[in-house]
Amino acid sequence: MGYTALYRKFRPITFSEIVGQEHITRTLRNQIIAGRVGHAYLFNGGRGTGKTSAAKILARAINCLNPKDGEPCNECEICKGAINGSLTDIVEMDAASNNSVEDIRSIREEVNFLPTKAKYRVYIIDEVHMLSTGAFNALLKTLEEPPEHVKFILATTEPQKLPATILSRCQRFDFKKISNEDIAKRSKYVAKESNIEITEDAIRLISVLAEGAMRDALSILERCMQEEGKITEDLVKELVGIPKTE
Repeated sequence: MGYTALYRKFRPITFSEIVGQEHITRTLRNQIIAGRVGHAYLFNGGRGTGKTSAAKILARAINCLNPKDGEPCNECEICKGAINGSLTDIVEMDAASNNSVEDIRSIREEVNFLPTKAKYRVYIIDEVHMLSTGAFNALLKTLEEPPEHVKFILATTEPQKLPATILSRCQRFDFKKISNEDIAKRSKYVAKESNIEITEDAIRLISVLAEGAMRDALSILERCMQEEGKITEDLVKELVGIPKTE
């Protein structure tokens, strides 16, 4: 087994594990329980706030064979296939590198086919603001009237770059910056699970430096992990390059 980065190892796999976005996870779970899942979602917010994690969980939850309270079970063959990447019905696409009209056209042709295993075919398009104008136009028709078995989840850090025609066809969820308390709590949990010795002050400093992004906090923690002994506030300052005050 190769080494897995902390933020990937501790990526949330249920809505309840997503930190600091209760207003969003509650709504999504209620929609799943009530069977009123929209056909297109737009998740926007700063980096490291849980957009892609929420998209992956939502894609699993609506396809899960035995969901509990709107959460995916992560045990059935659909969930396991989605987690290990073998399920072809959940398609993750990075619009930064697949931003041409052809890329979207291939989706348009695919949506007419029924999913192979799952109930829905879900397209997660990350950094959707990177699509070209032609690609947006190609996507528009499909977003407007997708077949019953297709769902779209778009994620972006810059919603202002999206055409109004796309925005108006999606249910929009705004992911807010995660509070320092929530980041500290989760970082403490990750440190405990990874057998990392760290002081309260160091955790507090990492939470502030992360600027509301959980992924950044875990990346800083990971950098400190490479050092011997207990992680202290001074060590964090040294590694991040904060000048000493005295």
